[in-house]
Amino acid sequence: MENLDGTIIATAAPAIAADLGTQPVAINAAMTSYLVTLAVGIPVSGWLTDRFGARRVFLIAIALFTLASLLCAVSVNLPMLCLVRILQGVGGSMMVPVGRLVVLRNTAKKDLLAATAYLTWPALLAPVIAPTLGGWLSSYASWHWIFLINIPIGIACFIAAVRLVHDRPAASVPPLDWIGFLLCGGSLAALLLGMERIGDGRRGVDLAVSIALLIIAFALGVLCWRGLRRRPNPLLDLTAMRVPTFRVVNSSGMVYRMAISAAPFLLPLMFQIGYGWSAARAGLFVMALFAGNVMIKPATSPLIRRFGFRTVVVGSSLGGALVFAACGLITADSPTWLIVGLLFASGVFRSIGFSGYNSLQFADIEIDQMADANTLSSTIQQIAAGLGVAFGALILRGADQLLVSAAPDAGPQAGFQIAFFVLALIMLYPVLEGVFGLHRHAGHEVAHGH
Repeated sequence: MENLDGTIIATAAPAIAADLGTQPVAINAAMTSYLVTLAVGIPVSGWLTDRFGARRVFLIAIALFTLASLLCAVSVNLPMLCLVRILQGVGGSMMVPVGRLVVLRNTAKKDLLAATAYLTWPALLAPVIAPTLGGWLSSYASWHWIFLINIPIGIACFIAAVRLVHDRPAASVPPLDWIGFLLCGGSLAALLLGMERIGDGRRGVDLAVSIALLIIAFALGVLCWRGLRRRPNPLLDLTAMRVPTFRVVNSSGMVYRMAISAAPFLLPLMFQIGYGWSAARAGLFVMALFAGNVMIKPATSPLIRRFGFRTVVVGSSLGGALVFAACGLITADSPTWLIVGLLFASGVFRSIGFSGYNSLQFADIEIDQMADANTLSSTIQQIAAGLGVAFGALILRGADQLLVSAAPDAGPQAGFQIAFFVLALIMLYPVLEGVFGLHRHAGHEVAHGH
């Protein structure tokens, strides 16, 4: 549910916008508010788990997420939808990290690759299933159902968690690092809000406010980073960053996930606004991503064992960059087989890359470091997802504004083409980071199950 709701409203954005009286691209605010709340809340999830126990936190998270889903369905305007999406994000920020931590704490190194593969499936498949599901529901039912379907799922998950999740709180837990929490949350909120406003095409005072927010975000981020390194019990323990594989994978992986997260937001809008397709048809085409994910998934672990983690993550990033560049060249008149083939290839590289990054990051982490490393990694991943959607909207708006003055006769798909070219360039960073930052035998123990 948590991964699905990050992007399920992408295809339904035009329908939601029409109902709530706003522009389709403005609906990214509802996506971003949810994703940012996840990023802000995840660091606290580790402390809450130690203080109250995984079982209690997990149950509260599911209940809160399910209730917020109901409130999303009855929203009457965009501000209300964004507010209840924040509440939904609070629940989501506790569900996934806590569930993943329960698994990682009880998994031996030799089984880590297989366990991570299971954990990767929801994060991998949900963003590409979401546009199809969202498009189908908005076309043939109502956009409200993209939230209402969470209610029976949430009830079933709650019952399952009551029966299956068992643990006890930690014997001794240090007080929560409130200073770190406020600095981290304030930095992320200012960053995303600044990116939202700066891409709206406004000038004068509004532009000055946007730049001021970005400066505040940077300043708070620096203070947060310094504090996390100095305080005795920080909100996020940065010790895992001393491990080379963890550091490189999370720095390059953040950029990789940012670009990957922007694609499911841009593709449905390009098909609907740029090509003039229906939401259902747009969602159906995005299912080619799902097909690529599924068909290559059984081969991801053998590929990692055969070629090693470095070759796999570098190859998947390079392949993703080439696919994004190709997406910038296709048009509404391109053959169907070409569009489907590109989306299928994107799903293949996406699946391989996610499996490689998610498994390699914990390869050299000791069991007693796993909780802190998991919380830090989850936070980085969620920040990347939130930035990806916001950055996708930002470059799309920027491209549209550029075309108004430079090429006023350009079609509605031109802005999307520029956006995908930018994503292709961004994907080159994880390629370079993997080539020069990872050892050839990185993650050998995990890859071969020793």
